[in-house]
Amino acid sequence: MAWWKKLIPWGRQKGFTQPDFWSLDAAPFAMGSTADKERIETDFEGYVEGAFKRNGPIFSCVVARQMVFSEARFQFRQFTKGRPGDLFGTGELALLENPWPSGTTGELLSRMEQDASLAGNSFWTKVDDQGRYGNSASGPGLRLARLRPDWVSMIIGSHSGDYYAADAKVIGFLYEPRMFGIMATGTPLAGSVLLLPEEVAHYSPIPDPTARFRGMSWLTPVLREIEADTASTLHKKTFFDHAAVPNMVVRFDKEVQKEQFDSFVRQFKAGHEGAWNSYKTLFLQGGADVTPLTHDFRQMDFTATVGKGEARIASAAGVPPSWVGFSEGLQGSALNTNNFAASRRRFADGTIRYLWRTAAASLQNLVAVPAGASLWFDTRDVAFLREDSKDRAEILRVQANTLDALIKAGFEPDAAVQALLAEDIGLLVGHHTGLVSVQMQPPLPAQPALTAAPPAPPQLEATGAPGGENNGA
Repeated sequence: MAWWKKLIPWGRQKGFTQPDFWSLDAAPFAMGSTADKERIETDFEGYVEGAFKRNGPIFSCVVARQMVFSEARFQFRQFTKGRPGDLFGTGELALLENPWPSGTTGELLSRMEQDASLAGNSFWTKVDDQGRYGNSASGPGLRLARLRPDWVSMIIGSHSGDYYAADAKVIGFLYEPRMFGIMATGTPLAGSVLLLPEEVAHYSPIPDPTARFRGMSWLTPVLREIEADTASTLHKKTFFDHAAVPNMVVRFDKEVQKEQFDSFVRQFKAGHEGAWNSYKTLFLQGGADVTPLTHDFRQMDFTATVGKGEARIASAAGVPPSWVGFSEGLQGSALNTNNFAASRRRFADGTIRYLWRTAAASLQNLVAVPAGASLWFDTRDVAFLREDSKDRAEILRVQANTLDALIKAGFEPDAAVQALLAEDIGLLVGHHTGLVSVQMQPPLPAQPALTAAPPAPPQLEATGAPGGENNGA
């Protein structure tokens, strides 16, 4: 049987359940080695429809990550003696600054974050107006193209004949635009593209522990929490519509006839059921007796139940609950100024910076990187990362004092600035002026005292006697 017939049949029902999220499909590949495929299965749309578009906490967490993640800019970072140095730009960065007509770096990063959250992977390549892909795309209309993650298969090859062997590696990316783009005849459908690994930016920030090369969505571990939160939302709506539980019992005398009972029930429901009839005064006759059950959200501790689930979802997303408005983050000491600032730093340093590093490493495949440099992210214009004014002033004061001390110690001013910015004192090696403070100069040797010579007497000119002649001559 041909290998494509082993694929999951088209039309599988896309329910929002915990799926066998990835499938491996044996595929002999015409590149001189045995190959297999790793791909996302069709339930990607279930994650989008069942979680992202219909669940408030999931939408909030993805958007919170997306808004901060999309603020960075890309630059090249120079390396000097193995240490990172200055950021600089070249014309190669234009493809990332304007990835498609009217597109921006922020939109590129937003798309990458959406795919990574919902599918665990994001795939990008270059295309042009001549219909060329990957490294061959260089003509007019050069731009970046998103490859929908559930339409991409990673082709795994191994010269040992076993794709689980140690020498297994990704030898290609197969993009099939209509999910399974191979017809029964074995002829690829129009639009199917095979790309080499160096032609694709593969962004997968969370590795799947059961696979070699693919990533995993952070939604997968909290599927049960998502289902519970969806159910709690439905329960809340039902409670407001007509009460999810009975809230009172009405007892009648045993002599009441069925016709009287039915008439009373109709009138009672019309006058007292529904949110619009809340707090009305209840009048009874004919021996009826009311016993309130007083079931409400407070007695069910509904807020605490929902809040715990939201906190677990936020934890999986790496987002502090206070930053997405969850109840667990909006009470007690969590709103303290210092704790709020600490949550921001944890989100930025523990989640977003890691995502930026991973994104820069993956996109490096699509641009020509200058020798001795790497693609990096520039956060100087990211408002979320700005410290409070007091903190910034204190940091600047400490840096200025350090710079002053280095210059007074005899180091070249420019080298001292570079070492301070890179936080690497090793950059000062070889940049000393040879001049040090006077306190470090050895004392001068004692010199003998110099005695001043007596001044010479003034010389008097010989003058003759009056009249111009010597007397006694």
